[in-house]
Amino acid sequence: MIYIKNILYPLYNIFLFKIYKLNLCIHMSNYSRYIWFNGKLTNFENAKIHVLSHCIHYGSAVFEGIKCYDTDNGPAIFKLKEHMERLHKSANAFKIKIPFDVNTLCEATKELVRKNEVKDCYLRPIAYYGFDTLGVHPKKCPVEVSIATLNWGAYVSKDALEKGARITISPWKKYKSNAFPSSTKASGPYLNSMLAVQDAKSRGFDEALLLNEDNTVAEGSGQNIFLIKNNVFYTNDQTSNILLGITRSTLFELIEELGYKYKVQNISQDDLFSADEVFYCGSASEVTPIKQIDNHKVGNGKSGLLTLKLQEKYYNIVRGKEEKYFKWLSFISD
Repeated sequence: MIYIKNILYPLYNIFLFKIYKLNLCIHMSNYSRYIWFNGKLTNFENAKIHVLSHCIHYGSAVFEGIKCYDTDNGPAIFKLKEHMERLHKSANAFKIKIPFDVNTLCEATKELVRKNEVKDCYLRPIAYYGFDTLGVHPKKCPVEVSIATLNWGAYVSKDALEKGARITISPWKKYKSNAFPSSTKASGPYLNSMLAVQDAKSRGFDEALLLNEDNTVAEGSGQNIFLIKNNVFYTNDQTSNILLGITRSTLFELIEELGYKYKVQNISQDDLFSADEVFYCGSASEVTPIKQIDNHKVGNGKSGLLTLKLQEKYYNIVRGKEEKYFKWLSFISD
């Protein structure tokens, strides 16, 4: 009996471990099988940091959100270099010295997409202070870097992309640009966005809209905002405490190519509620129509026609349908 127990017990443990790994694989099916971690590819479960890492306690990290799309020429990453350049810009603003240059990070990202065998995905590069000291000053904390792929699908929702999102003006105000280096993507400040979107979701909305202290419009929890009035597109700039988004600047060129004009200015709530169309934009949100703001219907309460026209143009470009814009795509096969 003891002999049988000694044989079966280890087999039972192996069986449990395999079940655990199966559950883990199912759980992480939307995430990277491999992660680029400090210069090399590693398995998902091995990409770990210490609980005393500086970034966990003080939010001392900078990151990017990037999209990879399936095209007729294989997977292609949209504006990869521009995103990695902004990652370095953000890091420099916080004196986080990334030990990998822009080109190395670009090539690492392409390698990761190939290794994970994904076609459509969201990419998250992040650079952060690891563990050396628990003081606020990072002193000799090492700078670590990782890149992961995620299958997020539509960021707000697939339904919102087609029919329009319902958003709410957040009770939380946008922090001023003079509180942090302007137009950077850093982890700590995103707690402001987290509070806003938590409140919006708790009240049944798709997303939040943050206002500035003077009640002018700032941006979404992770998106820039555009209005359309009498066929003219309007958006704000850094004086409204926003991130100067890469998608935002992309749309400037597309708006003009479609034969329309855009203006950059402060946006009041009156402007917001009198607009014919409103939409969010961002790497994850792409071009998301907004059909309702709190109890106010935007236009006819449906996705705006000009918004959908711009959205279609954007999708054609990121999915490699317009050769003119291949310059914005980093093809994985290259």
